[in-house]
Amino acid sequence: MTEIHHDEHNPGTGFERQDLGSRPIYGFLISLVIIGVLVYFTVWGIFHVLDTYFTKHENPPSPLVQQEASTPTRAVPEGYPEKVFPEPRLETNERGEINDFRLGEEQTLNSYGWVDQNAGVARIPITEAMKLIAQRGLPTKPAVGEVPQSPVNLAKAAAAAADTSNAKQAGKQTVKGKK
Repeated sequence: MTEIHHDEHNPGTGFERQDLGSRPIYGFLISLVIIGVLVYFTVWGIFHVLDTYFTKHENPPSPLVQQEASTPTRAVPEGYPEKVFPEPRLETNERGEINDFRLGEEQTLNSYGWVDQNAGVARIPITEAMKLIAQRGLPTKPAVGEVPQSPVNLAKAAAAAADTSNAKQAGKQTVKGKK
C-alpha cells in the first residue's frame, strides 16, 4: 500500500491570521447614516425650492374659471373629486362599490323592465328566459339543401304558435258545427 503524505505546503497560501476590527464596521454604518440624512435634506430642499419657484411662476387662471381671489390655484378645494373631477374616479371603498354593483346586476337579471320602450324591447328575468328557451328551443341551422325560412315567415309561425285565442275560437266553431 502506498501512503500519500501531504506535508508539502504551497508557499503564499494559508488563512488570515487577523480578524476584521470593529472600527471599520462602525465607520461604515456612521457614514451610511450621515449620507442618508444628507440625501433626505437635499431632496427636501429641492422640493421646497421647486415648489416656491412654480408657485411664483404659475400661469394665471383662465378668465372663464370663476374662482375666489383669496384661494391659491394649487390648493385642493373641499369636495374636489365629487364636484369637479369627471367619472370614472378612483375608488375609495372598493368592497362597498363592488357589492353595490353586483346587487344592481342581480336586480337587473331578476326583474322585468324596459330596455328600449320606444322600440318595444323589454327585459325579463333570466329564469323566465331559460324556461322559454327550454320550451321553444334555440334556432338551428337548416339542413343542407333546405331553403331557410325568411325572418317574416319565422316570426309569423312563432306568433301563430304562441297565439291561443285562435285555437279557442276554432275549437268553439268545431263544437258548434258538430251539434
